[in-house]
Amino acid sequence: MEQRPSGLRILMDCDLEEAETRARSALAEEGFGILTEIDVKATLKAKINVDRAPYKILGACNPVLANRALNAEEEIGLLLPCNVVIYESTDGTVVEALDPGIMSSVTDASEMEVIATEAREKLARVMVSLEG
Repeated sequence: MEQRPSGLRILMDCDLEEAETRARSALAEEGFGILTEIDVKATLKAKINVDRAPYKILGACNPVLANRALNAEEEIGLLLPCNVVIYESTDGTVVEALDPGIMSSVTDASEMEVIATEAREKLARVMVSLEG
């Protein structure tokens, strides 16, 4: 797993479909559901007739953590759910999740850092499980 400024990233040796299936399963094991799904390739083709490689955005949400975050800072909903992107690169299929720590950097709510750390630990376990 690679830590980047914006998130947690892994490179998988499989196609996008398999990576997505495995990511959804790993997210579910950590208590995340998928609230939104954007097929960027299909959307851009339909809206502006642009062809691009497959690219998925999954809006992952852990309801317990989301509720705690909203109770601590109602405006944090601007950063929910945690986006997970899946796309193919020349080196393999990338799965990358937004680092929830970003939430704690935009608020003074003391509880947010604890919540963000818990969310990040869960997403890190997701990523590690996808590596193996």
